[in-house]
Amino acid sequence: METTSRVGAQTPAAEGHQLSSARRTVDGYLQAPFPWYGLDEAFTGPRWLMQVGTAADGAVEHGSIGHGDEPSVRGEAGAAGEQREKFAVVVTVAAHPSRRSADGTGLLEATSVSSAAWLAGVGLLSFTWPGQMDHSLRDDWLDQQTETAWALADDLDGPEWSRLSLPVDGAAASFHYRESEFGWVLAGTTEAGVHLGAYGRGMSAYGLGFAAIKDIAAYT
Repeated sequence: METTSRVGAQTPAAEGHQLSSARRTVDGYLQAPFPWYGLDEAFTGPRWLMQVGTAADGAVEHGSIGHGDEPSVRGEAGAAGEQREKFAVVVTVAAHPSRRSADGTGLLEATSVSSAAWLAGVGLLSFTWPGQMDHSLRDDWLDQQTETAWALADDLDGPEWSRLSLPVDGAAASFHYRESEFGWVLAGTTEAGVHLGAYGRGMSAYGLGFAAIKDIAAYT
């Protein structure tokens, strides 16, 4: 998969359990030279900023926008009798070819739909672990599952993925889609110079639509 150190930034898996305390301001989003995407106007629930990720040269490469309930790290089934959170997160990844870093000292590899699929996959994992697992073992489990997410993202035409057509800026677009015991993940691309990934739980992916965010500053 053509990415820079797996998109060259802190992944959602590394940051997920610190979402509330470590969430960045809108400043990082405003530095991006590409449009941010979220769910379209059909979604009327809460929306919230998460994190942006940067490449080795400091350029903003990707970021996430949350919708619905803010997820917390928990066992896959939650506590006994506890209703699972309902959320969807949209990941926007700058689409660009291989290029030299700003300081000229290195080569930044291309991003692709697989980049968006991997970020979405590890993003979902960052809020989940098997309910029967001791917390002390979660890091090992997460490392193993992250490698699995990487392998799946690198094989978008494989049997684990199906195709799903969803609207992007009002026009139908094709996405790679898969479900797991933890939730769902999808990834595709746009005509606006970005790739899109998304993941969620408790909200069906089949009724979603995506649209460019007109004013990211409004999310504060």
